[in-house]
Amino acid sequence: MAAQVAGVFEPELQEKISNSKILVVGAGGIGCEILKNLVLSGFQDIEIIDLDTIDVSNLNRQFLFHKEHVGKSKANVARESALSFNPNVKIKAYHDSITTSNYGVGFFQQFNLVLNALDNRAARNHVNRLCLTADVPLIESGTAGYNGQVELIKRGLTQCYECTPKAAQKSFPGCTIRNTPSEPIHCIVWAKHLFNQLFGESNEDEDVSPDTADPEAGAEAGESALSAEANEKGNVNRVNTRTWAQQSGYDPEKIFNKLFFDDINYLLSMSNLWKNRTPPNPAKWDALEEEGEAAPTDTVLRDQKVLSLTDSAKVFGESITALKGDFEKLAEGDHLVWDKDDKHAMDFVAACANIRAQIFNIPRKSRFEVKSMAGNIIPAIATTNAITAGVVVMHAFRVLRGELEKCKSVYMRLRPNARNQLFVPDRTLNPPNPKCYVCAAKPEVTLKVDTKNVTVKELRDDILIKALNMLNPDVILDGKGTIVISSEEGETDCNNDKKLEQLQIVDGCILKVDDFVQNYELTVTVIHKDPARDESPFDIVADPDSLKPKDDEDQKTDDAQPSTSGKNGTSEASSSSAAGNGTVDDDDDMCIIEEDAEKPSTSGAVAGPSSSGSEKRKIEDSEGPSTKKPRVSNDDDDDDLIVIN
Repeated sequence: MAAQVAGVFEPELQEKISNSKILVVGAGGIGCEILKNLVLSGFQDIEIIDLDTIDVSNLNRQFLFHKEHVGKSKANVARESALSFNPNVKIKAYHDSITTSNYGVGFFQQFNLVLNALDNRAARNHVNRLCLTADVPLIESGTAGYNGQVELIKRGLTQCYECTPKAAQKSFPGCTIRNTPSEPIHCIVWAKHLFNQLFGESNEDEDVSPDTADPEAGAEAGESALSAEANEKGNVNRVNTRTWAQQSGYDPEKIFNKLFFDDINYLLSMSNLWKNRTPPNPAKWDALEEEGEAAPTDTVLRDQKVLSLTDSAKVFGESITALKGDFEKLAEGDHLVWDKDDKHAMDFVAACANIRAQIFNIPRKSRFEVKSMAGNIIPAIATTNAITAGVVVMHAFRVLRGELEKCKSVYMRLRPNARNQLFVPDRTLNPPNPKCYVCAAKPEVTLKVDTKNVTVKELRDDILIKALNMLNPDVILDGKGTIVISSEEGETDCNNDKKLEQLQIVDGCILKVDDFVQNYELTVTVIHKDPARDESPFDIVADPDSLKPKDDEDQKTDDAQPSTSGKNGTSEASSSSAAGNGTVDDDDDMCIIEEDAEKPSTSGAVAGPSSSGSEKRKIEDSEGPSTKKPRVSNDDDDDDLIVIN
């Protein structure tokens, strides 16, 4: 290996590589590449952790995995494959979530360096906090199509992952799309995948069938399903959705019942998925009720109306019949291309998305809203993962040399910028944000909340856990010693349904919050607010002088403070993961990119006061796809799909 070959590295670095202990968090697209690079560079002591199992769709870009590995632990298989490069390396694999209490500060302190290859914000925030507490350098990385980013996080030297404000989390692993959707966008993406499975360019990444490898579904469910689908060689054969549909004559009733009745009942059989979720309600074609109100014929009115389940089913049937006719006119081997301006294609996606939303108790959207949310889907780029992983390991070399000031953030672009750069480095390290509610000397936030209506349970679940990314918080009312929330199971359950003001949590009071698992303490100053209609019931602001988060456009040009808001009693700072708990440690299955943003970012954050200069430079240097910024943690390792609004 490179570290053992004289002349490849200087002797001092060679020795540090051999003696360092490295933790890799995530064994997806970037994680596999990082592990390979570490082994080939001569690192001798590596540990890797990932909760996920291998799916067929991973095989096109996660090159440590092969067909025979489908259904197995990513971390364990990555270890076995990497050892084939050098059997003498010590690699320890964990098939587990990094956010469990088994991996606390003591666990992180044993490593010289932590390399993140994650897909979601909750897990990234958790690793960020533990690395800060353990004072271990963290190298964060992520990709979005052809764009990528690598940055160093070091306590007291650079900004941390949570130093800058973040947009709503929009990274959705594949089994969230296929098994446990919880937002309208999940259903829209699923519907677009279905269009391609039936009429478009088929892609294994876009399988709409229930995901039997979902780690949260339980080992028995996954193993039984995989065993049933395995051929004599032990490989999994996927059912071809298009072939089945063609054999059934693209019969709307048969397709409807298969997708929305049979598949939903199959999901219901995975009982573990519904222990903490509202189970879906299967829908059958012949059980749909006739409704008296006719659908609007005017195009504008029709696009603005939210259709009922019955009306959506009618549109579903009509669009399938029309698309079948268009598809059969094509030459053999050709396919349709989804276009939001194509009436039948758009009708199909809107109808499917709303039917699935109804089944999973998700708010339905009008055709106009669905059209605005749906965008062009771009597959993940394996070479972007490889390049990003290479930069990660080069940063690791600099950290081991003690050259932290040279570990400037690097951004990969699809096209050269004005300086003819494909790899655009920051000019300087971004210093910590002094008002960060995580890495500041005395972390504190101001919570504007409707104390008359928000309950203690909502304070815990929506504000502390979802918005502030804690795992198991304890909350005490300062000055009175009242225990509002306890991490001990059942100790304060009697408070769950009480309004905050019933426990004297009112305007001006202070809460002391502590998360033992993260070794994280936070002071929360409560300010009462009476939210207007459709306004968020709470806002969290790290700067006491700014009690309301700025709009995205303002944040692009002005100094912005870290802030997190909730809508309709839920947090915008986190969304469902593959397992539904926001702790999946792998690669993104999709990432939503919004127009007119600055740069690809693993945090999805707008610029904070510590980096405004470099942000302006990146806007000027960027062009084409590189001017779009993923609003995700994204998401991140690598993305299976990217939706561009």
